[in-house]
Amino acid sequence: MPEWLTILLRSIGLFFLTLLLVRLIGKRQTSRLTFFDLITGIVTGVMAAAISLNLIKDLANGLVALAVWTVFPALIYVLSIRYKTVRDIIHGKETVLINHGKVLEDKLLEARLTLEDLLSQLRKKNVFNFADVEFAVLEPTGEVSTLLKKDKQPLTAKNLGINVGQESVPQTVMLDGIIMDEPLAAMGLNRRWLHTELEKVGVAPENVFIGQVDSVGQLYLDLFDDAIQVPKPKTKELAYATMKKCQADCELYALGTKQPQAKKMYEKSSEILSEVIQELEPLLKR
Repeated sequence: MPEWLTILLRSIGLFFLTLLLVRLIGKRQTSRLTFFDLITGIVTGVMAAAISLNLIKDLANGLVALAVWTVFPALIYVLSIRYKTVRDIIHGKETVLINHGKVLEDKLLEARLTLEDLLSQLRKKNVFNFADVEFAVLEPTGEVSTLLKKDKQPLTAKNLGINVGQESVPQTVMLDGIIMDEPLAAMGLNRRWLHTELEKVGVAPENVFIGQVDSVGQLYLDLFDDAIQVPKPKTKELAYATMKKCQADCELYALGTKQPQAKKMYEKSSEILSEVIQELEPLLKR
């Protein structure tokens, strides 16, 4: 058999074998790879390439070595999930670099980081003054996690005492001018609703690059022609204004009628609408 054919067959076989063995190790994000993960990947790749090019003459020995460098890391990952001691040995421990706004020089030396490295990592977190940091921790992956001081943290709705509604994932209902029926059905909508919304803003379906519907049924559009300005959806504002108007009308009718039964009915309706508006206000006014 020609040598090129041998290399071809070996490479194809090793490709699928390596793919299978690597799947045993498990999925890990590239940003979360540790030094041990990097070494394992390099050794596995080099070994697979050496076997493919017939640099390792004995195929059985090469496959045994390849299996060791894939099966053993998989077993170690399983043990590291169950036992913290194994996890600390393999992946390392977190290192506190800043404590209560003070940079710990000994910890920087232990982590083999310079002050410039630390400041660079902080800038990636949009922190340009180390004194604003309450805690900074070097993770085993090499990423620096930060906690800002209380007076430097951004305001949230909870800090302001504002209730906000829950948000669900927007559904893409149009892509490259093509209407997608499945996402529309998932939102409880149909093509007739979509065409009505497009007519409101004067846009033809074929001019839509992407269209998404949020959790309250508002349609957001991006057109092929960026020079055309599409008005923002007003569904929430109109719904809130309509409900407030209905409540005001009920109060007005209650004051204007002379019939006790009708007056009581309008007052009750106004109270119900007030409760509904209060409950929906975080969703409609966020």
